Amino acid sequence: MNIAGGRGFDSPTATASSREGWQTLTVTREQPEHPIFGPEDPRLDPPNPPEIRPVRSIVKAISWRTVGTLDTLLLSFVVLSLLGPFFGLEEVNAADRAKIAASIALTEVATKMTLYYLHERFWSRLHWDRSLDEEGHHRDGRRRSATKTATWRLIASVDTMVLGFVFTGSLATAISIGGFEIFTKLVLYFFHERYWARIRWGIVPGST
Repeated sequence: MNIAGGRGFDSPTATASSREGWQTLTVTREQPEHPIFGPEDPRLDPPNPPEIRPVRSIVKAISWRTVGTLDTLLLSFVVLSLLGPFFGLEEVNAADRAKIAASIALTEVATKMTLYYLHERFWSRLHWDRSLDEEGHHRDGRRRSATKTATWRLIASVDTMVLGFVFTGSLATAISIGGFEIFTKLVLYFFHERYWARIRWGIVPGST
């Protein structure tokens, strides 16, 4: 008999089912969700990622510095020869221009070697746009190489401008040297990065 008029009571079976359904719903809601910006491929965030040894960063810095110094030497001499007279350096002869260009290029060996090494160590800890190949080595994507090129070029060009001003005393000449090298070294650095991305030496393989 229904003693509650039109309201009635739920049966014990119905109540138990409701409770079980509520518990199931509660458990489902408490399950952790996958991060929105998490890795699309588990290999992008391995438990034991490859380790880039400091010696690799050092050798890579030396190889780039060789390329970069030759570019700075040539570029500085050309700028001093063609634009120097417009910036008040018309009395500087060819021998002096070569000496100034060599001073800028050789001094930046020390400054940029240090900056480049620190830049490399920073990027070695950043795993964005980097995956693992079948052997457990890092494989850098093109976006990573392009972004890395841009950040280094900003740091290096500021360094070149400072050295150019120190050795010429002309802010316009310093900005010209630093400005032109943005275009030459962007290209050189990108291909240098792509070349080193294919070299496995100095990388301790990780596990996927």
